[in-house]
Amino acid sequence: MTTDTAVGDSAAADRIRRAAIEAFAESGYAGSSTRQITKRLNMSATAMYPHFRSKEELLYAIALDGHRAVLAALRDADYPDAPVLQRLTSVVSAFATWQAEFHQLARVVQYELGALTPVHYRAITAIRRDTVAVLASIVQAGKDSGEFSVDDVDDVVLAISSLCVDVCRWFPSKIHDDPRRLGAAYGRIAQRLVR
Repeated sequence: MTTDTAVGDSAAADRIRRAAIEAFAESGYAGSSTRQITKRLNMSATAMYPHFRSKEELLYAIALDGHRAVLAALRDADYPDAPVLQRLTSVVSAFATWQAEFHQLARVVQYELGALTPVHYRAITAIRRDTVAVLASIVQAGKDSGEFSVDDVDDVVLAISSLCVDVCRWFPSKIHDDPRRLGAAYGRIAQRLVR
């Protein structure tokens, strides 16, 4: 099996993915059966198999979609010709906003990766490295230009990534229920981390 396995692109497959995201976000991957997932759609458990060969392949499809979407959001928010502080603010804001806006999906793609096969896990971690590289290139550019006062680029990127990823664990809350406002706040926090 390759890492580019066709992972359900029909309307039915999309409905199954959405039901699985809800189930995995609520009960975890291990706590959700294919029967529980398909029951949400009033389908038999076997109705999943023409679209996904296994529950693990379904998780992989979700993880692949989610990680690709996060990477695209960060790349779309980065304007390489803009001032480096503006780039950082924009990318961090997009990162935190995505984690809040799609918190159920984000929770699944961040916390259920251990259930993937080694081949699928490697495919996802490659995308995660690309995502981290977007942030790292901006922080490195700021350090190189002298605009950012950071001792270690990797430490700053780890801190920022951890802050953003953690949003999916608790969002929404009594204080924060607007993904864009939260994203803007995280952008401002990132500015303070590099000055």
